[in-house]
Amino acid sequence: MARGKSVRLFLVDGTPGGLITAEIMNWTGHVIAVPRSELATLLQRREVDKTGIYVLLGDDPDSPGSTLAYIGEGGSVYERLRAHARSDNSRLGDFWDRAVVLVSKDTNLTKAHARYLESRFFALATEAGRARLLNGKAPRLAPLPEADRSDMEYFIDQARIVLPVLGVNLLRLTKPASVTDQDDVAAGAASPMFILASKKTGVDATAQEVDGEFVVREGSLVRSVWSADDRHSYEKLRFQLEQDGTLRPLPEGTGMEFTRDQAFASPSAAAACVLGRPANGRSEWKVADSRMTYGQWQESLLDAVVTDE
Repeated sequence: MARGKSVRLFLVDGTPGGLITAEIMNWTGHVIAVPRSELATLLQRREVDKTGIYVLLGDDPDSPGSTLAYIGEGGSVYERLRAHARSDNSRLGDFWDRAVVLVSKDTNLTKAHARYLESRFFALATEAGRARLLNGKAPRLAPLPEADRSDMEYFIDQARIVLPVLGVNLLRLTKPASVTDQDDVAAGAASPMFILASKKTGVDATAQEVDGEFVVREGSLVRSVWSADDRHSYEKLRFQLEQDGTLRPLPEGTGMEFTRDQAFASPSAAAACVLGRPANGRSEWKVADSRMTYGQWQESLLDAVVTDE
């Protein structure tokens, strides 16, 4: 069973849209997230004038609903952010509207550490595929002693816990949960595999709940076109997946397939993109090797709950 984590968030100005700091007990990392409109407030904080890494985030104009990101490092994050905020910085001056800074509470984070973190963040963000990265090329992985690499990997593990809490899913991977222990599945600790298949339309898709998201697996086969006559928000989502290469046509127009794992906000959104029409994912998705629907599976978890008298 996974152990819980306590993430401490502090709203510096008392509003959820302002500057936020985040920490984990017994972790030396210190995370600060701020909208660009509050950048001047961020730059007044002493901890920003430290060695660390940062992420700039903004909407992708070429893919509505998607994210653009830039990952950087600096001996002084303060200086780097000031440079990126200048209007004459033609490559990065305008796209971003939010910044996230990661530094250490102590002074043990060196330039080499920051370069290592930058390279690893870039690699993980590329693997996750949740944002289009504006870095010109992959940062080189800085050589570190074995003990330092271990410390930095721990830093990364903690950052991957904190960032999604702040709404930053850049490093959030969609690895499948283990379903080898059926007791864990029954207790909701792991999700079973779900299937959605139709011989008539060539649909043959698999999915699983991972970390609170509904993830359709790479290689899943979906309907070749959106078939519904009425306009629907899910049609836009389906079109976006086709445009960004998540869905690609199969030979001779026989359908389309997912080129990578894709996380959806709900099973209905996933079912609609697979079937090419609005759909109720709670009834369309079935537990593999079972007639149980996704909705029935969720209800079975509630039935299994035993409350103390």
